[in-house]
Amino acid sequence: MKIEEAILYVLAERGGGLRTEQIADIINRRKLHVRKDGRPVTSAQVYAVTMQHPDTFVKAEGRIMLMI
Repeated sequence: MKIEEAILYVLAERGGGLRTEQIADIINRRKLHVRKDGRPVTSAQVYAVTMQHPDTFVKAEGRIMLMI
């Protein structure tokens, strides 16, 4: 799945917000998204993707949450 779909899935499943490091760790452990170069997803990548989708994700109190 695409990384934004993986982030959405993790946040919907967990309920509340999570730090970018936590989101990246869950995505990597479950292999929800595999980068083209085979390297693990980073917290910086999670942050960048969430900031590109402000209609879906919001950052508050150091955590990424769903806008829903």
